[in-house]
Amino acid sequence: MPGWCSNRTVFQDLIPRCSLNRRTLALDWRGHGESGKPKGDFGVEALVSDALAVIKASGSQQVVPVALAHSGWVAIELRRRLGKRIPKLVLVDWLVLEAPQPFLEALKGMQDPAKWRQTVEQVFSLWLQGVDNQRLIGFVRQEMGSYGFDMWARAAREISAAYTEAGSPLQALSRLDPPVPVLHLYAQPPDPNYLAAQQKFAASHPWFSVRKLEARSHFPMFEVPDQMASAIEQFVG
Repeated sequence: MPGWCSNRTVFQDLIPRCSLNRRTLALDWRGHGESGKPKGDFGVEALVSDALAVIKASGSQQVVPVALAHSGWVAIELRRRLGKRIPKLVLVDWLVLEAPQPFLEALKGMQDPAKWRQTVEQVFSLWLQGVDNQRLIGFVRQEMGSYGFDMWARAAREISAAYTEAGSPLQALSRLDPPVPVLHLYAQPPDPNYLAAQQKFAASHPWFSVRKLEARSHFPMFEVPDQMASAIEQFVG
């Protein structure tokens, strides 16, 4: 499941590798990629409906979501609704701790008609710092850069609301009863304290595990797809 303001081609290198061992489904959210344009506004609840529709149409009895960034909120809700049909969750490069103030300020900027473009460009620069992978750069600049104010503001509104309600993804996951096994694969941020905080959480919550990938960007599936596919298969298997 891709994040907001992107499409399923973000997984173009990961899909064939995962498909060697598992049936692999990838979707475009409404208003994204090749999916139809919605008539009105929508939020995370609509994305949950999209995911449920894909699962139903596929005939799959069990699904392990591989959720990029804030599509993790959808993955958590799928577990709530489908229970054991969602036996495990894979989260990719998500801010799983409480949101820091600069992140919250960026979300506000994305919702400001006068500041949104500048804010998005700043986020792109952060995601691509030190990256020379031209396909990845093209995906961020051209694909994600093609979405306008309405979609970026919508994404920021929904992400802000999720953190306000849940506190953090780890807190939301902790409230699932029974707990679900979770693997978090990430590359950003490189701050060792971010990894240490997750490892500390994992030590007291054995259902959670984390792996820092050998990648630079917010989109490690472009950089280390083999490493990711191996980690996912080991976890799922």
